[in-house]
Amino acid sequence: MNFQILKSYSKLNLFLTVGNLDKKKNLHNIETYVSKISIFDNIKIKKIRKNKNIIKFSGFFSKNIKKNNNSITKSLILLKKHGFIKPEYFYDIRVNKKVPVFSGLGGGSSNAAEVVKYFTRGKKISKNNLNIFSKSLGSDFKLFFYSNCVYQKNLNVIQKQKQKNIFYFLVIFPYFKCSSKYVYSKFKKKMNTRKNLKFKYNSKKNLINILKFKNNDLERIVKKKYPQINKILYELKKINSCEFARMTGSGSACFGLFLTKKSANIALKKIKKQFPKYWCVVGKTI
Repeated sequence: MNFQILKSYSKLNLFLTVGNLDKKKNLHNIETYVSKISIFDNIKIKKIRKNKNIIKFSGFFSKNIKKNNNSITKSLILLKKHGFIKPEYFYDIRVNKKVPVFSGLGGGSSNAAEVVKYFTRGKKISKNNLNIFSKSLGSDFKLFFYSNCVYQKNLNVIQKQKQKNIFYFLVIFPYFKCSSKYVYSKFKKKMNTRKNLKFKYNSKKNLINILKFKNNDLERIVKKKYPQINKILYELKKINSCEFARMTGSGSACFGLFLTKKSANIALKKIKKQFPKYWCVVGKTI
């Protein structure tokens, strides 16, 4: 049997507002607008005649992944437990990690979502199952499972968005590994509950204006631990064609949003001169 090849896209939180801790779920309520971008891991899957799964990670960002406890192994355990994979079936899964881990780009959650989608094709997966998977595979799992672009109002409400607008992003990863658990544990501020909030926009310009006035509430925590993040964002904001710049997720990757590929590539050259040792790439919405 030949390998089936999947693309596991990364994501950017174009803004992230953090609210109260939901004690039942042990997660903070968040409001965020998330877009998948064209930076991805490759996943290859094929069924094998063996009595155990073979899971291998390769690529530059594979060295920090635990061999026996990762999003792929967890996904397969859950899929078998809930009847989406027969007990006697085993698979060879190989992941080429091109997305930095512990960066806020959601690589592990994306890998899990693509594997779950692959094994549940043509099958009905209930909201209860999605919640169970999300609890084990990370809160970003649902965001990757649903759509290329989503607005998350809170832990319970996720709205698919039509990706009509093409944006380009200069993404910078400074090789600081951020622990989401640590970052959220340091968060103290509470967000007001806005039950009737509607995230609406009617044009590309309108959407950008809305996003400009948003923030990532976790930036200040990461900046305190890693002051270099502040310098990265400062240099991005200095670029005239950069609409806005901020950190994604709980860090440490940062991004600047650009309207054209040309302007993003020009910015890439400037940033590489400023930060030659950092991982810098251009991606776009998908």
